[in-house]
Amino acid sequence: MTDVVLPCLNEAAALPYVLGRMPDGYRAVVADNGSTDGSAEIAARLGARVVSVPRRGFGAAVHAGVVAADPVDGVVCVMDADGSFDPAQLPRVADPVRARAVRLAVGRRRPTARGVWPVHARLGNAVLAWRLRRTTGLPLHDIGPMRAALREDLLALEVRDRRFGYPLEMLVRAARAGWSVAEVDVDYFPRAAGTRSKVTGTVRGTARAVRDMSRVLAG
Repeated sequence: MTDVVLPCLNEAAALPYVLGRMPDGYRAVVADNGSTDGSAEIAARLGARVVSVPRRGFGAAVHAGVVAADPVDGVVCVMDADGSFDPAQLPRVADPVRARAVRLAVGRRRPTARGVWPVHARLGNAVLAWRLRRTTGLPLHDIGPMRAALREDLLALEVRDRRFGYPLEMLVRAARAGWSVAEVDVDYFPRAAGTRSKVTGTVRGTARAVRDMSRVLAG
């Protein structure tokens, strides 16, 4: 059994789809980050394990979910809970880790329609990925939010950022630790109706994420 950590903040509209598409052998751990729309109750009703995370922040939610996870096969995946990814594609990132071919697998987003990935967000991501390649040598083109690694490995990295810098710090620390890292293509879909990304949904959200991640690269 592989655990899937779903950082969640007001994703009630997307959770039925996300949890309903979870493949066999994968178990959802919803790290609820203070939702006010009933997300936690919906997730519990649909059979997910729900972890309450009072401290706000993407990194805080992911870290709490990883700590709470107890995968039978040792593998933990992380994926956004807004419906922009198809959980049925989780084996694409989990299988290389499960086979011990790599220590970390990262999904490279491939938009399925025009406008799925706003220009401001795509540009910010490209700049950060370029800086990451120059800084670490990792062959990555996306600071992607769908990932897989062994739980014990993730905890051993001791990622400190609890905001939007968490995904980038994970990659930087993995590179410094000499991890093998692979990038695999995953489809990127329009989010569920009624949801909006906390990062790509607005220019302000993207700027905040870029700021947090830039601090990681500068550190």
